[in-house]
Amino acid sequence: MTRSTSQTSQQIVSGVVAAALLGGCAIGPDYKRPSVAQPPTFRGQATAEAVSFADAPWWEVFQDPSLKALIQEALRNNYDVNIAVARVQEARANLSIARSDLYPSLDYSGGASRSKIGPGVSGQTGGPVRNATSSYFAAMSASWEVDIWGRIRRLTEAARATLLATEEARRGVWLTLVSDLGQAYFELLELDVRLQIARNSTNAYQRTYDLFLDRFNLGVASKLETSRALGALGDAQATIPQLESDIVAKENQISILLGKAPTPIPRGKPMYEQPVVPTVPTGLPSTLLERRPDLRQAEQQLVSANAQIGVAKAEFFPKVSLTALLGTASSDLSTVTGASMIWTGSGIFSGPLFNMGRTLGFYRASIAQWEQARLQYQQAVLTALREVSDALTALGKLNEAEMGQDTAVRALEEAVEHATARYRQGLANYFEVLEAQQQLYPAQNTLAQIRRDRLLSHVRLYKALGGGWSLTDAQWTDGMVP
Repeated sequence: MTRSTSQTSQQIVSGVVAAALLGGCAIGPDYKRPSVAQPPTFRGQATAEAVSFADAPWWEVFQDPSLKALIQEALRNNYDVNIAVARVQEARANLSIARSDLYPSLDYSGGASRSKIGPGVSGQTGGPVRNATSSYFAAMSASWEVDIWGRIRRLTEAARATLLATEEARRGVWLTLVSDLGQAYFELLELDVRLQIARNSTNAYQRTYDLFLDRFNLGVASKLETSRALGALGDAQATIPQLESDIVAKENQISILLGKAPTPIPRGKPMYEQPVVPTVPTGLPSTLLERRPDLRQAEQQLVSANAQIGVAKAEFFPKVSLTALLGTASSDLSTVTGASMIWTGSGIFSGPLFNMGRTLGFYRASIAQWEQARLQYQQAVLTALREVSDALTALGKLNEAEMGQDTAVRALEEAVEHATARYRQGLANYFEVLEAQQQLYPAQNTLAQIRRDRLLSHVRLYKALGGGWSLTDAQWTDGMVP
């Protein structure tokens, strides 16, 4: 190699090093979390407390063995879960793509050609056609965009934030699935209770009708009594197939959450044996930002939008690229490795000069997108605070409602027994019996709905607080740990 070639190589290396040193900073704003609403306590919370219901894993929150088994099956087979996993894989691949531009790319090429060109084609006088000639070449080329302004680093930052957002979205899918399955399961248990109430009321109305019919046949009761009793019986019978249809529909809903075709769902503990407490520790409102996966996802989306501002800003400045090629060429394939060397090196810079506001529009659009992401994040925090307050308040108030409704049901049960006994003894008319029955069974249905709503509020509070936030990915997917 000649001295001039060596000097040229040294100059290229020096230029590369200098350009790399210039790339130590990235333009554009660094991310700072925007201010959000953080009250000292949740509305409906008596006092601030550090311990939270969300600290418990889902298998400690749901004590029903059948429900636990259903949740484990759903976490393995649910289609939304598998879609979320695929999105994480896509985002991880996109991060690799964005990060690869930070490093030089190395490519190879090779080729062969054979040609036969007469002298007349090249402007020479005619004559005999020359013999065909062959040529072969092999080369390697390298290119690198020097990230002086941090454009590629901001792209990488945005891709990394997108990856983290998709991972939080996946955890959000897990939590939502557990919540949806718990709610659907408790709704199914409530339908079972209402179906049993309908069957019990049908049997009771049947006994009342038989009693009225016997007295009518003996001539001591009127046709009006038996007709009213028959009407109440038919009304009660009509609710049974409706509830049976609702049960099948709810089982089908759960089957879809399990990722399988509609099938009967096994039950565990009956609804009134499911544990539910009137109050649970909720923790501090500020911890929602770290616990709820949807809030963490929204913040990572904001981080990505913030990085995109730097990408757009870097488009105003020139891009510096270095390219190099090293190869060999020969007219004989057997001697191509020993033929004359081919090499070239170049540095290129390019930037926008006039594009009718395209670069400026791109920059302004990135700022508007960041503003949207900021507002969505702040709104998501407010929504989270509302959901916690709603579930927390409902959990306490429904406990009071159930106590009152349970008292009403017990009293009405005694009223039905007393009215029936009085009617048999001829001390009461049929209106007292039917009225007592028609008050009892709706009251029993209301009690069942209140207990269902308490269980649902329990589930909603766990989700609103970001339940299971400390679980690892393996614990979410594998379920209960020993």
